[in-house]
Amino acid sequence: MIVTFDEEILDAMDKLGRNFPHLKWDFSPDKRLGTSDLVSHFLGDQHEDVMVNLFKGKSLSEDFHRQDFFFLHFAFHGEYETRNEKNNRSILVHEGDCYIGQPYSGYAAKVASKKDTIIIGILIRQEAFLKEFLSNFSSDTTMLTFFLEPEKNKFSDEFLHFPIPKESLIWRLLGILILEYARKTSDTQKIIKPLVASLCMAVSSEYTQLKLPKKLSLAESIEAYIDSNSDTATLSSTASHFGYHPVYISKLLPERTGLTFSQLLTRSRMNRAEILLSRTDFSIEVIASMLGYGNNSNFYKAYKKYYGHSPRKKDMKKTGNSL
Repeated sequence: MIVTFDEEILDAMDKLGRNFPHLKWDFSPDKRLGTSDLVSHFLGDQHEDVMVNLFKGKSLSEDFHRQDFFFLHFAFHGEYETRNEKNNRSILVHEGDCYIGQPYSGYAAKVASKKDTIIIGILIRQEAFLKEFLSNFSSDTTMLTFFLEPEKNKFSDEFLHFPIPKESLIWRLLGILILEYARKTSDTQKIIKPLVASLCMAVSSEYTQLKLPKKLSLAESIEAYIDSNSDTATLSSTASHFGYHPVYISKLLPERTGLTFSQLLTRSRMNRAEILLSRTDFSIEVIASMLGYGNNSNFYKAYKKYYGHSPRKKDMKKTGNSL
């Protein structure tokens, strides 16, 4: 196992594992899609937006299907195969790996092992994800684009697959989520949603770190930090993060990147603004807040200065949305 849990969490894992075969599995065509592909519908109760499931066993062979929710799978013990529609090939998910799927992406899992394999799943309704959890991935352009792709192309068939270090906070968060969901109460959704939000942020951070080159210059490291924290980064906080005086950072960046701190921050925010404007129905107010602007006026001014036109002019059809 990737980490060691106490007996209480292990008992909760056993309980969820025993419940796995009895979940509301519904593999059936969805008439709204206009195809004969099997679709797995959200497995949680009607009042749930987030659920935790856990497979524990030596054998699993799913039919190829699509699903109408986002999911994050974690190989906690052992490894398993997945078949992805995009490449029509099997992918081996190793112990410690995370596998993330979009709604309606083609997927099938297979386990054939002499020892128990444990797969932890976090399932999130599509509507709830976009409203409540998407902002936790907004600091990484690649992840933001990935999660919004189904809004543009329902059958995008994309997935993310990458390792999670054993020392990562993610495993501890999963343990708490398992414990709470296994002893479900009327308050469980209120409790686990903030935990899932933290999990999403931690996953985004691990993925961002994984993409970075192993050796970066100080200027490159600062640029990557700004890009990953564009909603909160300031010159002072960035300088403090790297242990330098703000004056030194403000001189270093133009010399090495050709852009000031403010220009780098604006570029990062504007790249995300374009994605959110073109791929979501979020209001201008929500987008401005997600990007770290304290008020709409500052966002309008920054956007118009950067692109030469207002965001509302480009996105007229979305401005009435109150999400």
